Amino acid sequence: MNARHSHPVEEASTTAGLPVSPSLGPTLRGARVPGRQAPVDRRVFLVCGLSVLLACAATLVAQLLTLLIGLITNLAFYGKISTELTSPAGNHLGWWVVGVPVVGAVIVGFMARYGSEGIRGHGIPEAMDNVLTRESRIPPRLTFLKPLSAAIAIGTGGPFGAEGPIIATGGALGSLVGQVLRVTAVERKTLLAAGAAAGMAATFGTPVAAVLLAVELLLFEFRPRSFLPVAMATFVAAGLRFVFHAPYPVFPMPDLHRPVEAALGIYIVIGALVGVASVFVTKAVYAVEDAFDHLPIHWMWWPAIGAVAVGVIGYFAPRTLGVGYDNITNLISANFPIRVMLILCVMKFVSWAIALGSGTSGGTLAPLFTIGSALGGLMGFGATWLFPHAGIDPRVAALVGMAALFAGASRALLTSVVFAFETTNQPFGLLPLLGGCAAAYFVSSVLMRETIMTAKVAKRGIRVPSEYGADFLDAVHVREVATPLLVTLKASQTLVQTRTWLMSHAPGCHHQGYPIVDDAGGLVGVLTRRDILDNSHQPEVQLRALVSRPPFTVRPDDTLRDAADVMVHHEVGRLVVVDPTNEKRMVGIITRGDVLSAHRHRLREAQLSEPAFRLPGVGRRGPAVADAVGPS
Repeated sequence: MNARHSHPVEEASTTAGLPVSPSLGPTLRGARVPGRQAPVDRRVFLVCGLSVLLACAATLVAQLLTLLIGLITNLAFYGKISTELTSPAGNHLGWWVVGVPVVGAVIVGFMARYGSEGIRGHGIPEAMDNVLTRESRIPPRLTFLKPLSAAIAIGTGGPFGAEGPIIATGGALGSLVGQVLRVTAVERKTLLAAGAAAGMAATFGTPVAAVLLAVELLLFEFRPRSFLPVAMATFVAAGLRFVFHAPYPVFPMPDLHRPVEAALGIYIVIGALVGVASVFVTKAVYAVEDAFDHLPIHWMWWPAIGAVAVGVIGYFAPRTLGVGYDNITNLISANFPIRVMLILCVMKFVSWAIALGSGTSGGTLAPLFTIGSALGGLMGFGATWLFPHAGIDPRVAALVGMAALFAGASRALLTSVVFAFETTNQPFGLLPLLGGCAAAYFVSSVLMRETIMTAKVAKRGIRVPSEYGADFLDAVHVREVATPLLVTLKASQTLVQTRTWLMSHAPGCHHQGYPIVDDAGGLVGVLTRRDILDNSHQPEVQLRALVSRPPFTVRPDDTLRDAADVMVHHEVGRLVVVDPTNEKRMVGIITRGDVLSAHRHRLREAQLSEPAFRLPGVGRRGPAVADAVGPS
């Protein structure tokens, strides 16, 4: 503890290395010591149980939404009643195909205007907004409006994936459960994330990637209390998926071979180039959105305007219509010729950017995967032509491009890598995926501040956390920063006696708070300097009469997080530190300033320091770092 106080009023002695008050009270009645919260307790068990039920519901919603998209697609493009998920690319409508997306967009616009504006967009930024600003409260009507609007938009040719709306719907289900039941805001956030992750796992059969998506984009933390329920939800959702689908990869591809060293370097370069493309894609989408904001008509009609572009592009490039999961499979299997890959890459991007920017309902994952795999495949064929002996596999390049575009656009690095692995079951693709996605993430972070997931939220003035580190206050103990208790005031002292001492400029009279003890040394409470100098009290009143509430205490082995929580919860600026072996003993005091001062060590760790040793012949150049950057 810092020894910066020296007071003559009640001198302290030292026992076992700890300064303690010589006046030991019989009890600390009313003193409140913060309790330690276990990483996992019965509340976590309850949330896990609710998450399992959510997973069952999210899996059912995912299957129903897929069937609904298939039904609308078959009715709109083929005039038949069938729930089979079919690509609109084989339609024979001619120019009438332009009108199909427009009809769907008009319906979605009316649903957004008169149902809920929250159905607009791809869902994840809206979920982030609810987590960060509304204590994870999502309006219940979005639970059915979001999937219905998405099914209409995608079924009528919208160039989106079903996964975004399913993730948003699962999150809305979790939020609804958290609003109906008596849970904390943190538990409600966990339920939202569990529902969203379960929706993704039920769609793609990617339980691990779904957990990582929840951690990187929704939870903004990595604690057992939050990720265990999410893990249970994704486990159940992925398991239930086997009831509806065969246990095969969503994007099957021929088996890959172990990449050679030269090819690994090329895949990293491809990932970096795709990272540049991810910056362009993100900025283009929001540029289109800004352009729609300047239109002199109500936003309800914007999806219809965007749908005209979708229909026209769909007439010339039918593969751009609809979900397009089959396109991803063909791209990473190198089944498309270069010309088709180029057309699909460019046209899918233009169609999706305009449609998403217009504010309709749809997802981003499948379009990004399609564009990225086409771009990566093109680069792979180009690299094969330039370096014929490098052992480059265009299929691996397409796989790297698929994951790297999402990694760069969303900054969900681990999600991207694991998702590509789980959807293809190709272990030899893991190393190229990790290098390519890391390169894309690095390039994107250098060139772009916000991501495709956070830009919309950031425009509203909301800061989205991007780094999840351990709480520094939870790593520092109270004993490391608290001040030894060297002064107390007698409860029997009168106010005038105490004021006289405060004005005497004696050692210790400049402090802002003092423990008050009775004649037996028992802790009565804590008074601040402001309490003592308050002119509304009679001068002859004793200090014990000014104590309005019991004291709040911490132990030396409590953390600063414990202390800060008590200070904030009870609105106090200082806590008495008690001996953990005998809580009648007062051993120090800790203030808000002490808590803040602990951050000095954290700031020092972030500064450059002089090397501990120097190589021979290498001397110091220029001013020291501290001189160059100035005091912190």
